[in-house]
Amino acid sequence: MIRVLHIITRLDVGGSTENTMISVTRMPHGEFACSLISGRTTDPPSGLTESLCRAGVPWIQLRHLRRPVSLLADCSALWQLTRAIRRMGVDIVHTHSSKAGFLGRLAARMAGVQHIVHTPHGHVFEGYFSPVATRIFIALERLAARWTDYIVTLSDEEAQDHLRQRIGRPEQFVTIPSGVDLDAVTAAPPVRLVPEGPLITAVARLVPIKGLQYLVEAAPEILQRCPDARFLFVGDGEMRPMLEAQARSLGVSDRVHFAGYRKDVASILAGADAVVLPSLNEGMGRVLVMAMALGKPIVATRVGGVPELLGDGEAGLLVPARDPIVLAEAIGTLLQDPARARTLGEAGRRRAARYSAESMLEALAKLYRKVMANGR
Repeated sequence: MIRVLHIITRLDVGGSTENTMISVTRMPHGEFACSLISGRTTDPPSGLTESLCRAGVPWIQLRHLRRPVSLLADCSALWQLTRAIRRMGVDIVHTHSSKAGFLGRLAARMAGVQHIVHTPHGHVFEGYFSPVATRIFIALERLAARWTDYIVTLSDEEAQDHLRQRIGRPEQFVTIPSGVDLDAVTAAPPVRLVPEGPLITAVARLVPIKGLQYLVEAAPEILQRCPDARFLFVGDGEMRPMLEAQARSLGVSDRVHFAGYRKDVASILAGADAVVLPSLNEGMGRVLVMAMALGKPIVATRVGGVPELLGDGEAGLLVPARDPIVLAEAIGTLLQDPARARTLGEAGRRRAARYSAESMLEALAKLYRKVMANGR
């Protein structure tokens, strides 16, 4: 039995949480025993605790493990992590995200764990912090890479982004795309929250890195091309008041609808006419996998692992980040050319299978076996 401890900063709604939850609850139970440590979770996805209980996964929450930098809290978290790891006696520590990635790997090293794996879930090299803070984070990532057997990236481009920052060695990187439960997605019944007009849907946290302000800015131009269009934003976050005010100032608030956080994301995507993700930085984009599985035409920014996911334009239109004019042109193209939209959607449906949860779990199990076989 291979004992794997997963450590993540928080289990709030988002792609890294979904990835981690699949990894801890669905690995082959006869071969792997998974456990989980996280920081305090304030916005968990529905059914999180129940899923962990059903799978028999021990879950420890550490109140000092949190995303903001705090010397006192971070030192406390490091001490708590080290104690917990020593007590649990695991074979592999698998860390997720940047804060838990550094503290978790340092704690594993201090606790004498022989095997360490890390999944960044994207990176913080652009769009998150000030230039000084970014340089500090990069330096910490370079240091932690020395203690790491393998760094799991969601795309080949993400691995290259790390190597360009002189983080790790090429042989340390393994690409394992984030897995999605495709059967559940394709079985979801369509839900149409906005009944009339072509519906452009964006599903994301309402935070600056998702670039949603550029979609709102593009709305007047899109409405010039397609006057019946409607926009649906699914998700919540700190930018919601600003986005609502922006829509009012542009005179499009009657066409822009905010649904907040929804549990039925697959059903909402199934009811969309086009799916848009205008992120400034993106590890992969799980919502795009869901849209692909449903055969939806996609417009997304050419950032991170998105081009790789969409086959460099085979399964969706790629546009530059922070460019509402080009974004409007691409969305208008999909709405005005149904044949092209169908072609892109079908190409996405064909590509989606490689991003299934089963494919991710198989690749992860193979990596853990390799780690244990190689030693250090």
